[in-house]
Amino acid sequence: MRTATKRLSGVLALAAIVIGITARAEESGVKRSTGDYVIPQVQLVRDDGTRVLLQNEFKDGKPVVVTFIFTTCTTICPLISQTLVNLQRQLGPERDRVHIASISIDPEEDTPSRLTAYSKELHAGPEWHHYTGTMQSIIATARAFKVYQGDKMAHTPVIFLRPEPEKPWVRFDGFATAGQLLNEIRNQIAVAK
Repeated sequence: MRTATKRLSGVLALAAIVIGITARAEESGVKRSTGDYVIPQVQLVRDDGTRVLLQNEFKDGKPVVVTFIFTTCTTICPLISQTLVNLQRQLGPERDRVHIASISIDPEEDTPSRLTAYSKELHAGPEWHHYTGTMQSIIATARAFKVYQGDKMAHTPVIFLRPEPEKPWVRFDGFATAGQLLNEIRNQIAVAK
């Protein structure tokens, strides 16, 4: 009986955390949802010029934050990138325990060298990589995350967070804050322990 009561208490605590996170996100105009997005088996090019299989980039068990941007964007992408800059700062010394990935939806313009320059402008740490690739691989990745719009100018603000492998992704539609992302990371990690 005690084990069942403990388990029920744990489930209720988890439900309260999720409900609280969802309510805070919705209060700020951000829609929080979860989904099982599967990273496609595509080869992308990291900002350091290394060709990588995207699936292999995030297999070490660390939380992953994924965004879709392009460097010439003057509206949504700078705000999303600034959110990630703030997330890095708020993570402090824990920032190397999280992967941050910004995937370009404009691979024709966003070469690795352009992404490196963009990354330097943002003071991105070693845990934050920018990716490009062929148009086909970028479209496959955007479709896997259900953000493909067919035109880069039609993109919307969205950030994905996976607390650990085999867990559902959390999707934030709208301009999530660094605080919301940080709370999500910390709560998900605490629940998993």
